[in-house]
Amino acid sequence: MGERTEPVIDPDDIALAVTVFDEHRRRIFGIAYRMLGTVADAEDIVQETWIRWQNADRAEVREPGAFLATVATRLSINATQSAHARRETYIGPWLPEPVNTDADPALGAERGEALQYAILLVLEKLTPTERAAYILREALDYPYERIADVIGATVASARQLVSRARRHLESARKAEVAAAEQRRLLEAFLVAAQKGDVGDLERLFAEDVVSYTDGNGFKLAARVPVAGRGRVAKFVAAFSSHFWTGKQIGWVEVNGRPAATLSEDGEVTTLVTVTAAEDGIRRLLWVMSPEKLGHVAQVGA
Repeated sequence: MGERTEPVIDPDDIALAVTVFDEHRRRIFGIAYRMLGTVADAEDIVQETWIRWQNADRAEVREPGAFLATVATRLSINATQSAHARRETYIGPWLPEPVNTDADPALGAERGEALQYAILLVLEKLTPTERAAYILREALDYPYERIADVIGATVASARQLVSRARRHLESARKAEVAAAEQRRLLEAFLVAAQKGDVGDLERLFAEDVVSYTDGNGFKLAARVPVAGRGRVAKFVAAFSSHFWTGKQIGWVEVNGRPAATLSEDGEVTTLVTVTAAEDGIRRLLWVMSPEKLGHVAQVGA
């Protein structure tokens, strides 16, 4: 028997593969993040997509961007089941991890669609294939023929999935106010919250406002949502005398919208943002889970 020879690795080919992958890395991350809602899960998909790209017959790939987006989407669909299973043991409300979008407002996509909290929270209620079809259409502007190929469906089914997702999201998309108005409401909320003024808080809230705190057991985090204008106002006012003491407030753009960071000794301990409509603040969103604050940078007071 002759000696076994190892395959020859062409360094130029690997270098080209790295260059092409890096060109599409942000888009791959954007797809995975929109599907799974956390940076760690999205980065796992990026890594697995790289492995698939390394092992692919790249000479046969005519459109690397389409190939990589397809791989990332299919991997993300498969990963949603385990991601949701982990959330069943999560302590208290689960919110998508905030991502800083100051430098990349659309997070690697053609548009920033399916990135704002108002949209992501509704996407959580869709099936994985509905979610994928919507993201490919609205964020990446894919034609239905390509969406069908990615998710393994007919063109008619792809259209139906996107249409169904749009119906679910219609109220969230229509309700959202412009970013400038959201910031105004959030600034007014921070002033009223620090004063503990129940009346001022109530005037900022929609009647059916809900406050969600994502803390995963963090000692200061509320473990159940608080709903209703009066209840949420009293809830926020109740901790006004101590919660804000010693905290510096900064501003950052997360998920395409303004948010406030609360920092102690230079470390971000809380992020607060809102979703709002013409009738006021509809959702008050607090992120206090330390593992979800690592990718949020304070950019100014």
